[in-house]
Amino acid sequence: MLSELHREHINIAKLLDLLRQQLFAIRSEKEVRYRLLRDILSYLSEVSDQCHHPQEDLIYDYYLKYRCQDDQITDRLKHEHELVVVAGKELTELVEMILMDAVIPLDQLTAKLESFIVLQQRHMDFEEGEVFPELRAKLTEDDWRHLEQNWRYKTADDPLFGREVAERYRDISGSLGL
Repeated sequence: MLSELHREHINIAKLLDLLRQQLFAIRSEKEVRYRLLRDILSYLSEVSDQCHHPQEDLIYDYYLKYRCQDDQITDRLKHEHELVVVAGKELTELVEMILMDAVIPLDQLTAKLESFIVLQQRHMDFEEGEVFPELRAKLTEDDWRHLEQNWRYKTADDPLFGREVAERYRDISGSLGL
């Protein structure tokens, strides 16, 4: 499960790089691909918020209940998941308004975009650097089997990085060279 989550982090990092490119374009007063921004945010909301984070939460809750006496890590993770969701929704709303020809100050957009990127990156770095090693050390093979059985029924094919790219994410796929 952790290797799958790690692979998803690598994929999210690729999307964060695309967001950084768009942030650079905004700051450099170059062409900005707002539809691409919207599609990336849509993907992150659909997959990360609805599949990736719930899977992490399942593992963290189990870890907290059976293997950990300190719930600060889990509290921080849940709080960060909530912050990422809220930041993503706020950024998506701004991008949607721009796509509907609303006039939005670019400094407001760049601030939200940069904040979202930094928040998402710090969160993944925390998980990769501190949380995943802790889980590897403390959870047993039986724990992982139990977690996999509880998660198995919830898995779905990734609409961007899975076997087939969904139509709505073809622009992102092309931008990533997939």
